[in-house]
Amino acid sequence: MKAVKHILPLLLVFAMQNAVAQTDMHLVNFDKRLLHYGIGLGVTEIKFDLPLAQDDGIRNTMRGVESYYAPGFHLYIIGDMRLTSFMNLRLIPGITLVERNMHYNWDPEALAADHRLDEQRNVETVFADVPLELKIRTWRWRNFRPYLVGGGKFSFDFASLKNNKNRDDQSIVRLKTSEFSYTVGAGFDFYLLYFKMAIELKMNFGITDQKIPDDTYYTTAINAMNSRAFLLTITVEG
Repeated sequence: MKAVKHILPLLLVFAMQNAVAQTDMHLVNFDKRLLHYGIGLGVTEIKFDLPLAQDDGIRNTMRGVESYYAPGFHLYIIGDMRLTSFMNLRLIPGITLVERNMHYNWDPEALAADHRLDEQRNVETVFADVPLELKIRTWRWRNFRPYLVGGGKFSFDFASLKNNKNRDDQSIVRLKTSEFSYTVGAGFDFYLLYFKMAIELKMNFGITDQKIPDDTYYTTAINAMNSRAFLLTITVEG
C-alpha cells in the first residue's frame, strides 16, 4: 500500500498537466480501431485474507494470524477489442512476482513449550495471469479520457509447493497452483503524439481458497486463504 500511495499522486499530476496543457488533439482515430495492442508495467501490493479457524484447541494455542501488504512486480501485454464507442474488451496476459507473508501470534505458553514454532511464514509466488476485463470509457476531453475496468482473472502459480511434503524440522505452507479472482479499478488515458499512455489502479479479490489442508499449525489455524491486492500500472498502447 505504501508504494501505491506515494507513486499514484505523482503520476496523475504529471500526466494530467501534460494532457491539459496540450491544445492539439492527438491520435483522433485511435479509439475507432477494432483492435490494438500494448504493454503494461507496474507494481503490486498483495496480502492474504486469513480468518482464524474456529477450533477451540487452536484458539487456545494461537491468538491470531495476520498478513500485511508486501510489494511485488508485474508485466503484461494488452490485446484490446472495440465493442462500442464507450466499451472495450481486453485480454491482458502477464506475469506477477510477489512474496506473501503470514504472521502468527502464538499464546506465550505454547511458544515457550515449543521453541521450534515460527512467528512468520513467507510464500514466494510466480503467477502467470490471464485476466479478461471490460473497459468502460467516458467522453474524451482534449487528450484525456477517464475509464473504469472490471472483470475476472485466472492465475497459475509456477512456484507453488503443492506437491512438497512437510518434514518434522521444516513445516511449509502449501498453496494450490490455480486461483480465480475478480478485479475492479479505474484509470486515465492520455493521448500523446505517437502512442496512448494510461495510468491505472485496480483492486484484486481472490475468490478461491488457496489453502491445502495438512496437520501443521501453520495451516490448520487458518480457516481459508484468499488473496487481496492493489495493482498500479502504466500502459503504452499503439
